[in-house]
Amino acid sequence: MLLSVKLYKGQQYSALKKECRQHHRLFEDPHFPATNESLFYSKSPPGPIEWKRPQELCESPHLFVNGISSHDLHQGKLGNCWFVAACSCLALRDSLWQKVIPDWKKQDWDSKKPNSHAGIFHFRFWRFAEWIDVVIDDRLPTMNEKLLFCHSNSKEEFWSALLEKAYAKLSGCYEALDGGNTGDAIVDFTASVAETIDLQEINYAKDSVKRLKLFEKLLKVYNRGGLISCSIHLKSDSKLEPSKLQGLEISHSYSVTKVQKIRLGNTAEKLFMIKMRNPWGRGEWLGPWSDNSKEWQKVSKKERKAIGIEVKNDGEFWMAFEDWYKYITNVIVCRLINTSYLSIRKTWDEVILRGAWARHEDPLLSRAGGCTNFLDTFLKNPQYVFDVMKDEDEVLISLQQRDKRIHRKEGKGENLVIGFSIHKVELNREYRLHSLYQKVAGSIYINTRSVFLRTDLKKGRYAIIPTTYNPNLEGDFLLRIYTDVASGCRELTFEKPQVTCWNIVIRYPRIVTQLQLHHATDLPKQNSSGGANSYAVFKCEYRKIRTAVFEDTLNPQFDTQVIFYRRNPKLPIIIQIWNSNKLCDTLIGEVTVEESQDNPRSQQILQLQTKDRQENEMPSSITITVISSNNLGAL
Repeated sequence: MLLSVKLYKGQQYSALKKECRQHHRLFEDPHFPATNESLFYSKSPPGPIEWKRPQELCESPHLFVNGISSHDLHQGKLGNCWFVAACSCLALRDSLWQKVIPDWKKQDWDSKKPNSHAGIFHFRFWRFAEWIDVVIDDRLPTMNEKLLFCHSNSKEEFWSALLEKAYAKLSGCYEALDGGNTGDAIVDFTASVAETIDLQEINYAKDSVKRLKLFEKLLKVYNRGGLISCSIHLKSDSKLEPSKLQGLEISHSYSVTKVQKIRLGNTAEKLFMIKMRNPWGRGEWLGPWSDNSKEWQKVSKKERKAIGIEVKNDGEFWMAFEDWYKYITNVIVCRLINTSYLSIRKTWDEVILRGAWARHEDPLLSRAGGCTNFLDTFLKNPQYVFDVMKDEDEVLISLQQRDKRIHRKEGKGENLVIGFSIHKVELNREYRLHSLYQKVAGSIYINTRSVFLRTDLKKGRYAIIPTTYNPNLEGDFLLRIYTDVASGCRELTFEKPQVTCWNIVIRYPRIVTQLQLHHATDLPKQNSSGGANSYAVFKCEYRKIRTAVFEDTLNPQFDTQVIFYRRNPKLPIIIQIWNSNKLCDTLIGEVTVEESQDNPRSQQILQLQTKDRQENEMPSSITITVISSNNLGAL
């Protein structure tokens, strides 16, 4: 599949390479020079630094030696284990790293044509729904003839060092990579959706059902091409002592290289196992199922060979899931969301929207209201609506802010604390909310680059309100929504109906009426099982709104809201109850809703006008609440 690619700094790889070849020179990148400014912004170099090209460090350099592997990477003198762990995950999937390292065969050194090498490479990263092509030269920082930062096992392999340099360029300098989130790098490599799971908060140790669901979730993500990383971050009240971690490191990222069920001997019993890799290339788990552990004798030689058990200190090791969840505190699960309709797997409908939190001199145009702790300004945030078209649907939502690393030099590299809430609104909501609606779900608020929520929602219309935690903070964001059926997600931009020549002719709306249908009771039987497949229809002037179908019940709980901007308040609102049939729907009955002038907000129980009612049957009724206002922007 062809990718739409944006050039970073306007540098086109093919043109620059062609120019270098014509002039018989090696490329030197003016936007990321071989100087200390490209290395650090606050630190001093650890010693005398020399920038050298790979051919100055070995006789026969290559991007890959014996293919690409998660074993290729070793963290250097930089606190970017999170990035190296992400690279280890990336190396597991050919289809993924080949997007990040495009045309890798053509980029590699050609021993048969040594003069064809121009000292230039390019890599691609996914940023804010765009693939960014980053060009670099191959001058790498060294000290004592060795690479200073990320490097491979083989002195002739340079893909990891060059990839790290391209990412450092995109981030401003190498030091900007000091400390970070593995999920951010994986998202930049794959365009995946990252979910962070706090195992301490959920407390899996006390709930075997949750543990089983977690393992099956991890196994499913791994088998479907997703990437997983994990780490240990101890809280002040943690009972886990650092001295008892059996070789594991605190505040250190590990890549998960395999999730598997392993058969024990000739029995049907299977052990849940997690395989991990330390970005340092050394330092492993020393507990049960470690490399030299006697537990492996419970597994047949054939099985051990099949899963690749190797006893060597290469930083990669197995852990039983029962031990893993006791020690690991944070897991980052990066899902590759399948949006291809040609796939045999589940396909998601995707909507990607860009937005911004922004202040404005006009309070009505301000879009930086903060979270629900600030009720006076909360509804000034950007607002989006989407529809759940099925009776119930699984919805995935990701909110991502722009990466701030490039601003670390100016002291502005901290992420905003962000999150979002989901509110159930009227079935026909088209204008911005001006009062608080029922919250049905929401994300946590955290200062990470992205937050994620997976939730089940019933049929209806919902509003997403993405916010910063505090008001009056500015920043861009990317909102991604995934549903089983197209949701039509879009931003609510207008406060109320706009004045146009057309609506002046047909009369501009005079009032807005919000109506909620709670439930119906004692509907007449409509099917052989003694129930009805009922739905409601709201009619107001020339508009008609229909609810979902409530199957096989005489007492449907509609719990549905609608809103009408009305030109002639004297015309009534009519609610009809219908029975859904395969051939032709039938009308059960209807009521006319009259507004109370004395009490604008009033709950009414109205008798349904039905047909063919038997003498001994109870009269049908519906319960509604009407809210009316002459202020068009009040709801």
